[in-house]
Amino acid sequence: MSGRMTNVELKLLKSFTGGFINDNGEFIPERSGVACFNISNCKFDEEIKCKVLEWCSKAAFKSEPYQSKKRNNQLHEFMLNGINMFLDTDFSEEDMELIYAKLGNGCNRPLCEKFVMSGYDMEVLK
Repeated sequence: MSGRMTNVELKLLKSFTGGFINDNGEFIPERSGVACFNISNCKFDEEIKCKVLEWCSKAAFKSEPYQSKKRNNQLHEFMLNGINMFLDTDFSEEDMELIYAKLGNGCNRPLCEKFVMSGYDMEVLK
């Protein structure tokens, strides 16, 4: 990774308070480590947007790394808020469930790119 951060990297860090980019170029949005992805190989902002949807959507509604329901719910809220802040969207938990089902873990990058380019039109995923 170069020493200078791009505007999109700065926005990513601002959207996920406490998140960080490690020495391997991986973005880790929060300390439980339930979500992370490599941004060092992204050439375009849209690639980072796709990776946020692909690799953070599960943690925004489903992941349960903690023993307590309260902490897991806080994680879901934190991740959903971070995704919405980063992408300038207003996704609900239900939206995240569909996004994860259709795009999670990088299962369909062409559809993810189409979704991002549509301005996040949920009809693209239905």
